[in-house]
Amino acid sequence: ALSRLRPKAGAPAALRRGAAVAPRPTQQGRRPGGAAPQGARPARRPPALAYTHRQGIVHRDLKPANIVRLTDGTVKICDFGIARLGHDIGFTSRLTGTGIAMGTPHYMSPEQIGGSEVDQRSDLYSLGCVLYEIATGAPPFDHDDAWAVLIGHRDTPPRPPREHRAELPGYLERIILDLLAKEPGQRPDDALEVARRIAAGRAPAVYVPTVVTPRPQPRPYEPAAREPRLPSWTRGMTTGHKATAAGLRPALPEAGAALTGEWIARPVTGRPALPPRPDAVPAAGRETLTALAGRHSTGLGLGRLGRWSEAGEVHRAVADERERLLGADHPDTLASRYELAFTLSRTGRAADALRVYKQVAAARTRALGADHPDSLAVRQEMAYVLGQLGRHFDAHQVYRAVLAAREQTMGPDHPDTLRCRHNLAFNLSRLGRPQDSYRMAHEVAAARARVLGPDHPDTLVTRYEVAYALGQLGRWPEALQQYREIAEARARTLGPDHADTLAARHEIGIGLGRLGRSAEALVVYRDLAADRTRVHGPAHAETLRARHGLGVNLGRLGRWEEALAEARDVCAIRERALGPDHPDTLVSRREVAVSLGWLGRWPDALAEYRQVASARERVLGADHADTLASRNDEAHCLEQLGRSAEAVELYRRVAVLRQQQAAQGR
Repeated sequence: ALSRLRPKAGAPAALRRGAAVAPRPTQQGRRPGGAAPQGARPARRPPALAYTHRQGIVHRDLKPANIVRLTDGTVKICDFGIARLGHDIGFTSRLTGTGIAMGTPHYMSPEQIGGSEVDQRSDLYSLGCVLYEIATGAPPFDHDDAWAVLIGHRDTPPRPPREHRAELPGYLERIILDLLAKEPGQRPDDALEVARRIAAGRAPAVYVPTVVTPRPQPRPYEPAAREPRLPSWTRGMTTGHKATAAGLRPALPEAGAALTGEWIARPVTGRPALPPRPDAVPAAGRETLTALAGRHSTGLGLGRLGRWSEAGEVHRAVADERERLLGADHPDTLASRYELAFTLSRTGRAADALRVYKQVAAARTRALGADHPDSLAVRQEMAYVLGQLGRHFDAHQVYRAVLAAREQTMGPDHPDTLRCRHNLAFNLSRLGRPQDSYRMAHEVAAARARVLGPDHPDTLVTRYEVAYALGQLGRWPEALQQYREIAEARARTLGPDHADTLAARHEIGIGLGRLGRSAEALVVYRDLAADRTRVHGPAHAETLRARHGLGVNLGRLGRWEEALAEARDVCAIRERALGPDHPDTLVSRREVAVSLGWLGRWPDALAEYRQVASARERVLGADHADTLASRNDEAHCLEQLGRSAEAVELYRRVAVLRQQQAAQGR
């Protein structure tokens, strides 16, 4: 494939020459006597990126699709189609001759995005994005909306890689975060410095870094009047093809999403706004309508108990009967349709819920007007469902329109207005705008405390969102303090065994882990797992989630035998309850493999990794990102066992599949 890569006519000589780096040494290290493995290239040859920069060239589109690993271990940088010589950066650093934006959003530096001049330090930022994806399975800002990706690169500190994969070496995380500094001057000096730090970190001796760049801090919030804050040329950009890493994230509801639905009151839409005239409905029909009103209330009660599937069946039947008697646009019929959509959204059928909400919104807008409270209520629920579907930008637009109408008609401190602002803050964090999310959630929490009281469930839900945003911003000491206060307040008002109280305690464990306080986190998770077992039972999803956190922190403390036992037990329960191919089961099985690897039991680890990879291939397909990540785990295991030829072949197969994905994406 490389032999067919031809530079453009008239390209500088340095672009026509290939640049390669030496193959990465195996995990077993050098051979006895210090001799390099056979076939290795001379160590004096500079890394490809350092060589490129030495020629005065900036690549400007460094990404996984442009980095190829050959069967002999050599790594090459490809596709210099938009590269520029240093003296020719200026205007051409931002646009092609046709005015199209340069670069790929998931790997663009802040200076590229801002339209500033770029130099080799921009390539170093892109290299940091690539290393982040290699380490975690996903780019640092992994959103479907290009605008959110660009905002993330420019304004948001990336989550430390070890929050995704705790087993990553600390030196590698420091290098990646230094490369991802927002300001070019805060990044390493050049690619040679990066290579030196990687080599030093992998050396057997203890590595003490001489230069540690502080983690970049978020920029202060800029008023909305200054938006849009990105150059106009970014507006037409799409994210294009990218890797995903769903398997690295637990298949559990987001903290805010799991709480807001239960504790934030919805508008009461069940009562008829226009009661039917006695002469319009026969006597038998009036008796039927009375019975339907009772069944509607029954459906609401089932929902309050969390029995959403049963509630949905009741509301569907009542809605159909009301439509037959009263018509499709009658307020009672629409109230039942609204509740049906609400139950659909709570049972994972977001697309069906959105379709029903749209019907209700159109009918209410025709009859009541777009700014009527009932019309706004259904539009707000539409935004929530759009967020469930991952359409966070569309949800943002709807939330903003509803919020403007609520502030105009109800005032800024009305409970419905505050609920809308809370949901908007939640959605901002999912758009990769944690600073804006934190600011808005902080304001809503203060308003709710003033209006409802500091310990009201709605106030605590918003404070929970404040803590979540603080965590996204890397401000874990503050986030931890928030979670502690929330847990104490919920224990007082809801009881120590309430699901929301236990959820806040789980977040305390996460915060302690993020701060490196694994011994304290272990105590929290051990107590939480015991309480979850007592309240919900040993096989409940949240009980197993707490035990998963317990196992992770046992590993962080180097107690791998105990971590292995915990992971195996959780995996066995999940396999019985969910099936062997369920994502949660496979996540636990991978934890088993990780523990085995740390214990040096590589043959056993290889068997587990292969089982995970085979299951994902059956369920997701051979070219799915999670399957490919598992195959990489398998190849790493083969390397540890000294089976380098098999490992290289497996790495090659994964690279081919990813190249095919990239070609299809283009």
